[in-house]
Amino acid sequence: MTLAHLTQEARARQLDVFGALHDGSDTVILLGPFEPGFWARFTDSAEFGDGLPDPMDRWSKSVISDLAARWGGQPVFPSDGPPYPPFFDWALRSGRAWRSPVTLLVHDTAGLWVSFRGAVRLPGRLALPPAPNCPCDTCEAPCKTACPVDALSDAGYHTEKCIDHLNSADRAGCMGSGCAARRACPVSRNYGRLAAQSAFHMKAFNPR
Repeated sequence: MTLAHLTQEARARQLDVFGALHDGSDTVILLGPFEPGFWARFTDSAEFGDGLPDPMDRWSKSVISDLAARWGGQPVFPSDGPPYPPFFDWALRSGRAWRSPVTLLVHDTAGLWVSFRGAVRLPGRLALPPAPNCPCDTCEAPCKTACPVDALSDAGYHTEKCIDHLNSADRAGCMGSGCAARRACPVSRNYGRLAAQSAFHMKAFNPR
């Protein structure tokens, strides 16, 4: 079993390997949306149409649990816990995600749209490729000035400012297309994520 083989099988289900790391004697495979096409795959699922809560989480658990069974591994999800799995730390250790100038994780292919639908812990230490360079190293950091209310900076995330803006008269941009700082990231712009998916997540974050 190789990382290339796992990537191929994940992409057939519209997921992608967003990173991998050795953790003790195991290998942790981090999985995120494979774009373009993830939103269409999800909205065509039974979970999206059944009217029950948390459709994307339920879809992710179904698909990733199936992959884990095929690979002989253990599925892991951000909602498992407490204690919760250290996805932020795993992302940094994978060498494919970094702390951005606005403190959010930035990924080498997803940019600031990075999200982890889950992971699979595999027994044994798979061969892993060299880590890519951080895209922020050669970026002018438009994310630092994109937020209309300065809720994001190198000092952290000001939740109250963000929520107030999302409930203001000027909310349409962020609620309809996703966080302005995330949208400003050059890597994010090339990722292929649809505005409808961002609106779905924003409604879950701020249902008012």
